[in-house]
Amino acid sequence: MTSRDPVEWQPVCPLSELEIERGALALVHGQAVALFRVDETTVHALANHDPFDRHATLTRWIVGRDGDVPFVASPAHKHAFDLRTGQCLDDPHVSVTVYDVKVADGMVLVGHRKPVAVDVSPPAAPRG
Repeated sequence: MTSRDPVEWQPVCPLSELEIERGALALVHGQAVALFRVDETTVHALANHDPFDRHATLTRWIVGRDGDVPFVASPAHKHAFDLRTGQCLDDPHVSVTVYDVKVADGMVLVGHRKPVAVDVSPPAAPRG
């Protein structure tokens, strides 16, 4: 009997089909996933869901870098999310689901959701 990889990797597309600093949409394990290629070999995957306005628009957002942090930002409300962790850079209480990604033999493979490592509870309602 062979050891089975605990992550079920779904082939999505050849790496060469993803443009650098552009978003692409894929259906992975039944979920809409936004893929972002940030350089020649690195791809990140987040749920294609904006937690602020609840639209599926992440693939159309702006890809950038703040120092060592690759991010994607909404052109409408300007909130930015770390592509590695899904954490909102402007609000520590908000994040987007992140998926495992690897590139093997030139093919982009997406795994399951990464465990949430931060508190993503909504901020407390303002007093008044």
